Amino acid sequence: MTDSAATDNILSFAIPAKNCRGRVVRLGPALDDILAAHAYPPVIRHLLAEAVCLTAMMGALLKDEGSQLTLQAQTEAGIINLLACDYKEGALRGYVDFDRERLAAQPVEPSLMPLFGKGYLAITFDLPEPRGRNQGIVPLEGGSLAEAVQAYFFQSEQIPTLIRVAIDESQGRISAGGLLVQHLPEGEEGRERLHVQLDHPEWEHVEVMGSSITASELTDTALPLEEILWRLFSESDEVRLLSGKSCIKGCRCNEDHIRDVIARFPKEDKNDMVDDEGNIAIDCAFCSKTFVITGASLNN
Repeated sequence: MTDSAATDNILSFAIPAKNCRGRVVRLGPALDDILAAHAYPPVIRHLLAEAVCLTAMMGALLKDEGSQLTLQAQTEAGIINLLACDYKEGALRGYVDFDRERLAAQPVEPSLMPLFGKGYLAITFDLPEPRGRNQGIVPLEGGSLAEAVQAYFFQSEQIPTLIRVAIDESQGRISAGGLLVQHLPEGEEGRERLHVQLDHPEWEHVEVMGSSITASELTDTALPLEEILWRLFSESDEVRLLSGKSCIKGCRCNEDHIRDVIARFPKEDKNDMVDDEGNIAIDCAFCSKTFVITGASLNN
């Protein structure tokens, strides 16, 4: 891997002898572009960086063209009202809506409970027909979003999964790294979920080795992703590199898309959207841009 691919890249791999597959990711400029859309305070910035990293790793599990992965956290009486991220063919975006006054009253690093209250995490896989949409929901529990996602795979998918995420801003620029490893008996697709052995000895070995990854290894932009996998697993097993994919900030809002959305509304609703100047203003929370469409330009 060249230096230029050391960030904003996802590497897929398999450990055939242990019936495991995985994804390792490191994000830099693309993540910074996502975070720069809003003036997030440090706690929210760190949380969103973790969520985007998790979204990238889970999104990279998708194989079919046009598939999309969405991670959404909604809360009940929490500081955060909504956290949403999605991944589609290497394009990432994310946004957090939160109460600034309540956050300011909290300790410097509040835990998940005050941030989300009685919240839940919804992970949605939008796949081409005939499979369509598949969604799993788990409580937002544990010490981090990564732990909540790990619980999702255990509870909803019945797939033994190890997830590690690290965020670093110590050098004046942000770097996020993540490792996701799963045990899938009988190949990349696995067998029927009801027959997966969550305590399989093959998985126990991989879980121990994967857990030895350090935060500095995940976020070190000078360390190639292949090197991470070699350090963790190659001593006893073959590590097969499957594919690499670059990541970009990918907000899909543009004028044509917005026109298409507005066109689906009845004429009366479109007339109600027009302001006193004859325009329709649409705000995109993901990219923090406002798109202005003239009412006269719309086909009624």
